[in-house]
Amino acid sequence: MLIILFCYILLLLVILLAIFWLTNLWVYRKFAPWVPIKRRDIERIFALAELKPNQVFYDLGCGTGWMVISASREFGAKAIGLEINLILFWICKIRQIFYGGKNLVFKFRDLYKEELSSADVVYFYGIPTKNGLVSKKLRQELKPGAKIISYTFSLPGWTPVLVDQPTLHDKPIFIYRA
Repeated sequence: MLIILFCYILLLLVILLAIFWLTNLWVYRKFAPWVPIKRRDIERIFALAELKPNQVFYDLGCGTGWMVISASREFGAKAIGLEINLILFWICKIRQIFYGGKNLVFKFRDLYKEELSSADVVYFYGIPTKNGLVSKKLRQELKPGAKIISYTFSLPGWTPVLVDQPTLHDKPIFIYRA
């Protein structure tokens, strides 16, 4: 009986892993697969973002939601995370139960279908070949003065106001203004 239960649990885990990786491959075609970033880079990003209470912060492809949770809890921003990987989205929703507040929103939505005109700060970690599509969307929708933060990859067609890379071992963070 215990062996059968173990086999069912193992099968369930294999199925969940397969769903996760297949979803990640599909998400890769849309914008980027989930890749976590280092905690110290999160701190660098928020130092550069200069978020103020009640500003609107978007994370395009929010993964497991840490950037969105940090923006809401630590800076009092209205933080919105967009994610199309269903498993990662549910991880975000579970974290929202424990860390949430009225300023924290996770949406199961394609970033290309979300209106970003209310954003004060937009953050993303996307694939360079897909950034051209994001670049066009940001140019069309963001209000003047909105800050764009791209982790690791530059944004085609934009000139950064700052590239933060303290050492050669650090990933660059590109800052743009709409």
